[in-house]
Amino acid sequence: MAAPNGLQPTAALAERVLLPGDPGRALMLAESLLDGAKMFNHNRGLWGYTGLAPDGEPLTIQSTGMGGPSAAIVVHELIGLGARRLLRVGTCGALRPGLALGDLVIVTEAIVADGTSRALGAGERVPASPELLDTVIATASPPFPDHEHAVHSGPIVTADLFYDDRGLERSWSEAGALAVEMEAATLFALAGPRGAQAAALLVVSDIILPERTRIGQEDLQAAERRMGEAALRALTADGAIAQP
Repeated sequence: MAAPNGLQPTAALAERVLLPGDPGRALMLAESLLDGAKMFNHNRGLWGYTGLAPDGEPLTIQSTGMGGPSAAIVVHELIGLGARRLLRVGTCGALRPGLALGDLVIVTEAIVADGTSRALGAGERVPASPELLDTVIATASPPFPDHEHAVHSGPIVTADLFYDDRGLERSWSEAGALAVEMEAATLFALAGPRGAQAAALLVVSDIILPERTRIGQEDLQAAERRMGEAALRALTADGAIAQP
């Protein structure tokens, strides 16, 4: 590929990548999950890090920024540079009863309500990569069950607006969406046609229906750590390292 524009790599890129939206979350995950982390990218404030995972193999953690357009640039360039297994680790707003703040959501498919994935050719729904999705489902629950926070799996909706006054949340819920977020459909639409695997694991940071409720900052940080540990288990499971 041509020289990347959004990313300016300053370290090696691993074939397996965690994709938080928030640069601060990228730093937190790098500090807690990687040994010998080196900054992979700081261009445009999109912090990224590469280090060794507990299995002794390299892992990159790269922030995508907010929304589909920013994520599309980052994901496109990562795949062009050699990334082959990409797992989004982000936040979402719950749309269905039974989801609580701090729960985890494994995304099986994204309902397309954003412009970026539409521009990439996505239809009404775009699925996660089956092999990586199966691994995330198999490894998401911690070795010692957390009876306070559940792990859910199902469709979500990807939208363009964080502050959305159009009143579409109930229709999304009726279409089967467990939650709403802003980047998964773009990731899924980009990865498959380019020979990469993609999945998404999300923390419920907000309850959207019946009224908006936000998680506390300390609880969010604890949930992000649980999410990071679950994502790490998925990318370090047997067979999770892409073969040349």
